[in-house]
Amino acid sequence: MRPQTHTDSASQEITLSPEAFRKTALALKEELGRVIVGQEEVIERLLAAFFAGGHVLFEGLPGLGKTRLAKSFAQALGLQFKRIQCTPDLMPADILGTQLVVERDGRKTFEFARGPVFTHLLLADEVNRATPKTQSALLEAMEEHQVTMAGTTFQLEEPFFVMATQNPIEMEGTFPLPEAQLDRFLFRLFVTSPSPEELSRILRQTTGSDVASVNPVLPVDRARAWILSARRLVREVLVASPVEAYVVRVVTATRPGDDGSASPAQRFLRYGASPRGAQAILMGAKVLALLNGRVHVSLEDVDRMALPALNHRVILSFEAEADKRTSTDILTEIIEPLLRSRTASTG
Repeated sequence: MRPQTHTDSASQEITLSPEAFRKTALALKEELGRVIVGQEEVIERLLAAFFAGGHVLFEGLPGLGKTRLAKSFAQALGLQFKRIQCTPDLMPADILGTQLVVERDGRKTFEFARGPVFTHLLLADEVNRATPKTQSALLEAMEEHQVTMAGTTFQLEEPFFVMATQNPIEMEGTFPLPEAQLDRFLFRLFVTSPSPEELSRILRQTTGSDVASVNPVLPVDRARAWILSARRLVREVLVASPVEAYVVRVVTATRPGDDGSASPAQRFLRYGASPRGAQAILMGAKVLALLNGRVHVSLEDVDRMALPALNHRVILSFEAEADKRTSTDILTEIIEPLLRSRTASTG
């Protein structure tokens, strides 16, 4: 596997090896772990989504540190960060920008005033409180990394990464994210409540005189070049044919009506995962392989990435909703037989 070289706009060339990537990524994970207590798996998957070039949706009860995690992540990377507080009266122009009438040399012309989407890291806080019209304003930016306004297309500067949060509680005043919007997120990550020990550590860190802060892990003047080189390196990670075939089996098993679909899919799902789900699993698994010091994806990497990549890409049937089954419950039932058969064949 050859080291990746990237030259940014300042003509800074960075040659990145797998070991150099692993060392810096683990330092980033450790720095976040100092201020975000008890969310090691969420942090690892956040890193996987970022270096895979995707976006992340955080879901959890209020007060669990979702917004703090996003802001700390931006501080650790040293990249430009902007936050949008989503509300029902938020308009697409509040995100993308708007055309302003300006007077220059005695003539009035239109000039585009860029919105907060023009940044490296964007936090859409409580995204499901924005109306569907406003939510759709992010579709083009998240997929194509560009904004089209009045017939003119504006490219977003790389890297561009969206972190969105939503609370599963307080349904009044919220709008469910449409399937097309959900599919733009590489992972949906659940932020859970801390254990008593973790809560004690949080209290010590946040109520004393010394409040934990985040330090940049990457040099500010080379952060962009390093990240873009890292993303290219991730794509060079090797995937063996059996591993690729296993990803295909997992995704196909979520589709009711397909020959390879599992019985829970037939009963509890209306629609299975799209090809983007398979791509998300594999890209996340590639990052995980590098974090573990390997340049090839293992089946275990796939297992760890399957749920966050698929849990927002399947649509539940009426029976599943009536039984209060979650997508994670159903996906676990679908994947477990595949895992057992794989273990039996190798054992």
